[in-house]
Amino acid sequence: MLSLMNRRSAGWIGIDIGASSVKLLSLSRQGRELQVDAYAIVPLPTTAVVDGSVAVVSEVAVAIERGLKICGGKYSDAIVAVPSSAVITKRLQISNLFTGLDLEDQVKVEADQFIPYPLEEVALDFEVLGPSERDRNLNDILLVACRKESAEAREEAVNDSGIKCGVIDVDTYAMERLINLLEPDYKGYVAVADVGSATLSLNVFHQGQVVYNREQAFTGNELSYSIQQQYGMTLDEVELALREQGLAQDIHQTIVQPFADTVIQQVSRALQFYYSSGVHGQLDRLYLSGGLASISGLVERVGLETEVNTLLINPFVQMRVNPRLNQARLLRDAPLLAKACGLALRSFDQ
Repeated sequence: MLSLMNRRSAGWIGIDIGASSVKLLSLSRQGRELQVDAYAIVPLPTTAVVDGSVAVVSEVAVAIERGLKICGGKYSDAIVAVPSSAVITKRLQISNLFTGLDLEDQVKVEADQFIPYPLEEVALDFEVLGPSERDRNLNDILLVACRKESAEAREEAVNDSGIKCGVIDVDTYAMERLINLLEPDYKGYVAVADVGSATLSLNVFHQGQVVYNREQAFTGNELSYSIQQQYGMTLDEVELALREQGLAQDIHQTIVQPFADTVIQQVSRALQFYYSSGVHGQLDRLYLSGGLASISGLVERVGLETEVNTLLINPFVQMRVNPRLNQARLLRDAPLLAKACGLALRSFDQ
């Protein structure tokens, strides 16, 4: 089985491969105190990642290699994630008499009943959660499966950049890890709306676990393209200016603010789908993450529209920062680094 969930030791680097950029983040820990050691955000060509899949491995590998040079450390292993839209998860109950290879074989038998692909085309992994409350002779098993091509393309891109892809995670679990850091032991409902260049995803967490996930198509890259075409800037310049809120006032008024209206509508729509599911409670807090979350005034306007306490996510609020890093720039980039941070946190799982 391809390992999607194995726990690893500290010191690895989290790599978030997105539609328009690769984000790398390295953390270290001393006792219970975490520190941001290094990070990089490297743009990707529009052809590199399409519909959530790595389409051109070489372009992604080059971006990762460039990011590793920016980070400057000596890294041997990386943690990446496949998007939740490419993953099937299911909880199984299997007799506790199955252990080792026998348990692995039984998981495959169970998986074959509901996975709509031949098992030889699927990467499987599982975790024993413990005895079932329904029957103590059964163990609850969390099964995670995805098409091998989704995982292997990411693995190949990392390996070709000069380091080893040691763990392939799932993006929802990366965000779950981050929420547990930001909201430890919180009993209410907390959501993260990730506003990206190609998708808008909503993850809702209750008591530290993801209970709802939905991803919808979203043409966030249209904002960058509009500014590029009308003002002659490169896409890299536009992306940087958006993060640093460095666009001219006329661009902000004529293009950015009207686009912010679209973002608000899409976030509201995502919340409507959540509430219409009827199986979960009222949100207490909503975090915005992703490349477009930092649009000036967006957080406040989303809060007014949705009537939910809305915050711009900052994964590093409880962390120390390497003195060599530009702390003001890290703060600006923080919403874009949320998933990479969740992946880097995987280093410390025991």
